[in-house]
Amino acid sequence: MSPTRELVAIARTEDIPPMEGRTVTLDGRRIALFHTATGFHAIDAACPHKGGPLEEGLLGDSSVACPLHGLRIDLKTGCALAGGAGSVAVYQVVVRDGWVYIEPPS
Repeated sequence: MSPTRELVAIARTEDIPPMEGRTVTLDGRRIALFHTATGFHAIDAACPHKGGPLEEGLLGDSSVACPLHGLRIDLKTGCALAGGAGSVAVYQVVVRDGWVYIEPPS
């Protein structure tokens, strides 16, 4: 994370049940926030294939499947998996005192 940009609280940890996703809007950008077995992850919310709502997708430990066409997106890299094309932005997540923070989009 850049030392010059402040983190922004985007959700309380208790508001996102394990193995589910939610969408938040920050600076006009829709961001999908996921609570996985390995922690919280944040990526752009629109699938790079056809804009499907990734926060509604089937979630695994390290990926999410678009609910429209099944394209799997790696939550750590934002890249499509298994021969898919495209990628989404990934946001570094910090969890502190019951809140999930990210660095705002630039």
